[in-house]
Amino acid sequence: MNETLTSINELMQKGNMAEVVRLSQVAIDEGSTSTDILNALLSGMSVVGVKFKNNEVFVPEVLMAARAMNGGLDVIKPLLEAEGVESIGKVVIGTVQGDLHDIGKNLVSMMMVGAGFEVIDLGVNVTPEKYVNALIESKAQLICMYALLTTTMVNMKKVIEALEESGLRDTVKVMIGGAPVTEKFAIEIGADKYAKDASSAADEARKLIAV
Repeated sequence: MNETLTSINELMQKGNMAEVVRLSQVAIDEGSTSTDILNALLSGMSVVGVKFKNNEVFVPEVLMAARAMNGGLDVIKPLLEAEGVESIGKVVIGTVQGDLHDIGKNLVSMMMVGAGFEVIDLGVNVTPEKYVNALIESKAQLICMYALLTTTMVNMKKVIEALEESGLRDTVKVMIGGAPVTEKFAIEIGADKYAKDASSAADEARKLIAV
């Protein structure tokens, strides 16, 4: 990794979006490929993910690092598309119907991007129909559902039922998470995996689509 790429990696971890954006363009001008820059960003986000898991950094720092990463990604996105760089998989993610909380969902989404996934973020208050339609359009390998309320986590089951009714359940893995969600609940509703936090979600997602 050359000096510019190393700086991108380090400044991204510190959440310095302006410098990451500037240096991403500098790296392109110096002849770095979009893959080189992408790897610098992803490896930096991986470090942030490990620190988050170990309670060495917290939600604000992760959000700042993720914004910086997204700034760099915006610079190289046209090049990635031109070079045909493929993601490791597609993920549809959203907070379930009736729930407007999104910080946890956003963290998972950012960690997924950092792990190399293409993420289709449906936002909050997502109906079962919207999940199904997004899956049909994207042909994603994984659906992630988030809930922060005990009153809304029951809607996760409705999404799985909608997938079954549409004949798509066997085509996709389902992962759920959020403060009130448990491994036991995941088994009860027929989800494939429960993730206890954002870092674990990215790790488990890799394993799920590799099966």
